[in-house]
Amino acid sequence: MAFVLDASITACWAFADEDQPDAGVAFRRIRTEEAVVPALWWFEVRNILVVNERRRRITESHTSAFLLNLSRLRIRVDRVPEESAVLRLARACLLSVYDAAYLELAQRENLRLATLDTHLRKAAASEGVALVSG
Repeated sequence: MAFVLDASITACWAFADEDQPDAGVAFRRIRTEEAVVPALWWFEVRNILVVNERRRRITESHTSAFLLNLSRLRIRVDRVPEESAVLRLARACLLSVYDAAYLELAQRENLRLATLDTHLRKAAASEGVALVSG
């Protein structure tokens, strides 16, 4: 079954020193299942990589290789969120609109959410959205 993938999980896959069990579970799942992401995920992932290049945590060539490998995974980009639902979730759960977009997508498609973000995990629980976890 598909699941919603957020940038925090994706970022863990890029760095050898990141060892998060939930990221590992999501990585194993994406080998056989589709991940769904809101359009902003594309920007978030690339921003994380460039920021870490500046910090000398990774190189440009590592970023390029990672993005190439990422492009080979089954990731579907959802480009049309339900605006009123995103805003409702942002307000009710005290989330950024960005985080609310992930939660709205998981609700709308009735999918589990893969995230490491503490506030988003709490909001998902309060909204009855199951998490991808180990």
